[in-house]
Amino acid sequence: MISRIKGMDSSWKEVFFQVLLHVVLFIFYSFDKEEPGIEEYQIALFLNYAIGALIINYLFIPRLYYKKKYLLFVLASALVVGTIIITEEFVLEQIYFPDTRGTQFQGVIYGLLDVMPVIIILSGFKFAWDASKKQTELEALRVSAHESELQFLKSQINPHFLFNNLNNLYSYAIENSPKTPSIILELSSVLRYMLYDCKERYVPLSKEIEHLQNFTKLHQLQIENRGQVEFKTDNNSSGYAIAPLILSVFLENAFKHSTASQSKGICIKVALLIDQKGLLAFQCRNTFETQTNTEDVPHGIGLLNVKKRLNLLYPEQHKLHIESQKDLYSVDLSMQLKRLKA
Repeated sequence: MISRIKGMDSSWKEVFFQVLLHVVLFIFYSFDKEEPGIEEYQIALFLNYAIGALIINYLFIPRLYYKKKYLLFVLASALVVGTIIITEEFVLEQIYFPDTRGTQFQGVIYGLLDVMPVIIILSGFKFAWDASKKQTELEALRVSAHESELQFLKSQINPHFLFNNLNNLYSYAIENSPKTPSIILELSSVLRYMLYDCKERYVPLSKEIEHLQNFTKLHQLQIENRGQVEFKTDNNSSGYAIAPLILSVFLENAFKHSTASQSKGICIKVALLIDQKGLLAFQCRNTFETQTNTEDVPHGIGLLNVKKRLNLLYPEQHKLHIESQKDLYSVDLSMQLKRLKA
């Protein structure tokens, strides 16, 4: 229904544009310094041209030219132009100029020079209008595809996160760990944010940081005495917005691979700083043991996902550097944040 309304609106705009164009062109065509005013014959001659252009623009162009039937388009247009010339020479001039111009045929060349400028102008503006309309449709299609891809990428995050944490929760439940209720509570708070608070393309940075802190608490419960986790941030987050669930992917990756490869000595350090111009600097460091199966750390679905989202949401506005050296995995991300809308 909405697309139909938009289509009607576009059609009315084109009608208005064509009427205005015809009026301006007619005034220019009929202007005569020596004999100012509009005569009946001028209206009749121009209507002859306009009807021919109407047939070409709204019959031959969409049905022949746009369907790449170029030869048929040329032949059909030539037939219309020939009909215009014949109508002008043998009908209209006989009516309005029986004793002057109507007494003899001026020739095809003269007729073409008289008719073609008007036809070319009217048809040229039709081509320009269609090209502009097509560009608008392509832009709308690009935006729609862009939004669909973002929604698809975001939808992949929740199952990915939930799958990892349910596995951990299952193992704690099997062991009857007393931390199981706390883990469920922290998991519910994290999922609440992911499912309800981050439906928009951008969320307040303060909410995203709160989510990261809850996320960290959830995984700290699982690390227990096997290592330490450090999370640092400043208080300069107000007034800025960020795409949700961007940073949590790196944090989740750090916890996942540190806990999977190390039974002790786990060290995870996260720092998140924002300068006065809204440039965010995010750092995440985690240890891992190289002899374990960690070669796929930088190639998981979460990292591929977040890289695509960064390219879509922050083109030319972010720098991501991921490095794995010996037993340390490092992520450095800088990105230009957006201001919150008032």
